[in-house]
Amino acid sequence: MKPILTSRLLLLLAIITGFSVANLYYLQPLLSEVGISFQVSPTTVGSAAMLTQIGYAIGMLFILPLADMVNKKRLICSVALGAAIILLIIGITNSLWVFLIATLLLGVFFVTPQLIIPLGAELADAQKRGAVIGKIMSGLFIGILLSRTVSGFIGEYFGWHMVYFIASGLMLFIVIMVVFYLPNYHNAQSVKYLDLFLSMFQIVKQEKTLRSAALSGGLTFAVFSIFWTTLPFWLASPQYSFGPQVVGIFGLVGVIGVIAAPVVGKMADRRSPETTISWAIVIVILSYLCFLLLGKHIFGLVIGVILLDLGIQSCHISNQARIFALSDTASNRINTFYMVSYFCGGAFGSWLGAFCYTHWGWHGVGVSGLVLLLIALGFNLKNTNYRAKRSIRLMVKN
Repeated sequence: MKPILTSRLLLLLAIITGFSVANLYYLQPLLSEVGISFQVSPTTVGSAAMLTQIGYAIGMLFILPLADMVNKKRLICSVALGAAIILLIIGITNSLWVFLIATLLLGVFFVTPQLIIPLGAELADAQKRGAVIGKIMSGLFIGILLSRTVSGFIGEYFGWHMVYFIASGLMLFIVIMVVFYLPNYHNAQSVKYLDLFLSMFQIVKQEKTLRSAALSGGLTFAVFSIFWTTLPFWLASPQYSFGPQVVGIFGLVGVIGVIAAPVVGKMADRRSPETTISWAIVIVILSYLCFLLLGKHIFGLVIGVILLDLGIQSCHISNQARIFALSDTASNRINTFYMVSYFCGGAFGSWLGAFCYTHWGWHGVGVSGLVLLLIALGFNLKNTNYRAKRSIRLMVKN
């Protein structure tokens, strides 16, 4: 029997999501410190962020479909416990290769947020799905913002290893919360894993909306990763000479994304998500213009971060609202393809940002982001026009 999505349960889902997603972002303010610790270049240490996102994509590709056939509560407990162990290994190691392998494995075991979000969408009423996703995403955004701030502070005064010791303890806390407070909901499909896995590609082939969401999501998250991968090196450069604590404080600037999340969710319920996505991409373009033209001034970075987080989260929420409306029985498989595409884009952005910063500095970062954004905007406008023309043809036919 499907549990009722009460306000208390919705808050629990948001808390679990926030604590869980934080692990993917602890590294961002620490990149410069980790590079110094291992005595490697920005490109090499930037590959750690890339590996985490690749691992995340791998984990989503092979683990998320299981949520359509096994007990969701047990699956969430298992992956959260695995993440706690990997975080402890990262905190202990002094070897670069162990660190890189562990960051890859962290991504593989860290699919908890992407198990929680489809669960919330599945439990929600259809007419409130966007608003529910927006509230859960508020927890996710708070986790992202506070993770950077807390990580930067701890890294500044206690070293980057301590960040991962604390993160491991927090994940054990999440396991306890799931065991005692998450409902034992099991809406399994009577199908073998291989058939379930292969059916995901059939869904992708049938649903143009899913393919469009995956493309815009992947490109915009690539742009997001380009900025946050290179910001620690830019702030540590002679232009600013700041430490990881300042990078963490920049995370708090994006609080506007938390405020906007429920509002954007309601907008996606009332109007075309494609239109919302186009406006969101335009906002991110404005953020990158701030980075490119005003990046040598703190106020330019601050304005850019506000616009960046607002635009990226608006695009992401609108994409999730439209893909979860496609099916109630295949929500995890649909989310798998979307999120794998999303974090493959993020992995590419992490590598591209580090590469461009190493070879062309801050201007290379700005130009690379703008190029990807213009591609994303062009494809989304093309799909929006296609849907509009199709709707007009159907109206005339009827």
